[in-house]
Amino acid sequence: MKLLLTFLTGLLLAGGASASEVYVVTDAKGNRVYTDRPESLPAEKVSVRTSPSDGAGAQNGAPGQTRPGLQDAPPKSKPSQAADAAKVEQLTAEDQAKRCADARRRYEVAMNSSRLYEQGPSGERRYLTSEEINAARINAKQTMDTFCGDQ
Repeated sequence: MKLLLTFLTGLLLAGGASASEVYVVTDAKGNRVYTDRPESLPAEKVSVRTSPSDGAGAQNGAPGQTRPGLQDAPPKSKPSQAADAAKVEQLTAEDQAKRCADARRRYEVAMNSSRLYEQGPSGERRYLTSEEINAARINAKQTMDTFCGDQ
């Protein structure tokens, strides 16, 4: 009898937990806050649909779904967007210049060295054969052309 009573009490508690209401309140800073107990009025009641999910989808979000809160972010102003775009362009240009310089250095080393080697996982050197050296030089040239382009 005690077991049956415990089981029924658990069912009642579980049923009440799934039937909770969700409200959206805007705080003093203009942020949207989702809660089940609004501290201030007016509070907008939101209908929330739940569905069972697997563990993998719950961790990172299922494909095609946006993360909560991203759609509520205020849009950036046009000057801020322009500044962000200029910063990205500058970082991209700096990154491109760095990659070009690294590719040129590797190409010069490959062309001017008579012996090339690979470093093994335990630190030992394995010297390349003539065919491997030629392939490494061709690869270094292609990499330099990719990153440097018309520079």
